[in-house]
Amino acid sequence: MDYLATKYLKSKKIPSTACSGCGLGQVHKKILLAIDELALTTGDIVWGTGIGCAGRQTFNTWKGDNFAGTHGRVYAIATGLRLALPPEKKMIITAGDGDAFGIGLLHLLHCVRRNVDMTVIVADNFGYQSTGGQYGYTTPKGSVTDSSPYGMQDPNWVQDGRDILEVLRAAGAGFLARHTSVEGQNAVESIKRAIQYKGFSLVHIAYPCITNYAGKALGSRKPVIAYRWLKERTNPDPKQNIEGIAFTTGIYHQAAIERPEFSEQMRKFTAAVRGEG
Repeated sequence: MDYLATKYLKSKKIPSTACSGCGLGQVHKKILLAIDELALTTGDIVWGTGIGCAGRQTFNTWKGDNFAGTHGRVYAIATGLRLALPPEKKMIITAGDGDAFGIGLLHLLHCVRRNVDMTVIVADNFGYQSTGGQYGYTTPKGSVTDSSPYGMQDPNWVQDGRDILEVLRAAGAGFLARHTSVEGQNAVESIKRAIQYKGFSLVHIAYPCITNYAGKALGSRKPVIAYRWLKERTNPDPKQNIEGIAFTTGIYHQAAIERPEFSEQMRKFTAAVRGEG
């Protein structure tokens, strides 16, 4: 068993129930590497999960305290929990693209607006893969999926001049980054900086679904084809003629001036109302 799994994860949850070749394990390992390189322990972090592939695979694997929320509600739970936790406790949330950019977007935006101290890792597999492979909010335009047999034409959050990270930045997010699962230490470094950031931080990581997205959109369930497809679109050479989606990765935004953090501000306000201090 991998030393990171032995150190941080419950043995009964290893190996996971993810489909063979799924890239979610790469995302999970990058988070664990970041935690390990920051010398954090299971007692330093509370881990929350959303729904779908990302939530199901990371729920209750963490040896420390963890919790789950249904269908976009993990952010509301985390906001309340943040008030109860000591300020030094870290909170990591793993959620899928639907849980973050679809049904959970409103709750996510309120966490951003309030600047709740948490790190959200969005594990993006380009659609609703856990329910059969329907297209979602980051599905590349033109993709053949279970619900778009003639090609996905619904405007998404990451193409044609739109970027969900820009929406989050405008809402007040202090730290934002984007990576793909095929990257290495540069992705780990972004996650480390996100965890260390005092306030709301988010890292968007795209990874391949072998069973549904690759099977329909790429025409093959061979992992090598899906990973090659993603690697070609990760910081592609401008001279290459890459059709469809492409990922420019790295730190997208880090605020020059940190905003007041939600729980600290609320504690000070409550103390003032009570006439304390």
